[in-house]
Amino acid sequence: MAKKGNRIQVIMECTEHKATGKPGTSRYITTKNRKNTPERLEVKKYNPILRKKTIHKEIK
Repeated sequence: MAKKGNRIQVIMECTEHKATGKPGTSRYITTKNRKNTPERLEVKKYNPILRKKTIHKEIK
């Protein structure tokens, strides 16, 4: 039987994109270890709609 791990799947969403009012969203799916990083993640990722790197925050 497989044991339940601490790694969970999280959704990252662009913060700058919401402020611009442009249609669509920039989202990425990644995993994190819930024991090592209990707080929400913030990572710089590429936003193809804005065509630049922006800060993406964990939403779930």
